[in-house]
Amino acid sequence: VELVESGGGLVQPGGSLRLSCAASGFTFSRYVMGWYRQAPGQERELVASIGSVGTITNYADSVKGRFTISRDNAKSTVYLQMNSLKPEDTAVYSCKARLMSTTYWGQGTQVTVSS
Repeated sequence: VELVESGGGLVQPGGSLRLSCAASGFTFSRYVMGWYRQAPGQERELVASIGSVGTITNYADSVKGRFTISRDNAKSTVYLQMNSLKPEDTAVYSCKARLMSTTYWGQGTQVTVSS
């Protein structure tokens, strides 16, 4: 089983990034997928989640209207489009796959929003 995030980096405030999480080793289309983030000294928090068929999404209040989660089950990949980025969005972003009691995590990708 593997979840590999990509797309992180350094961006100026107001900029955009698109994160990807490529999955392998399990039946991706059956799993709820989520993006989480953890900033230094803070607890990990849910940013967004998406149901197995992609019709149900959920967002943290802090990112509503700015971030969009999507998935491509044919490519076993989940995405996080992040627009209007703020310095407070700086964190390590990780993806998670969940099906009942089974959970898989990726290693994370750093997002830094700074001028």
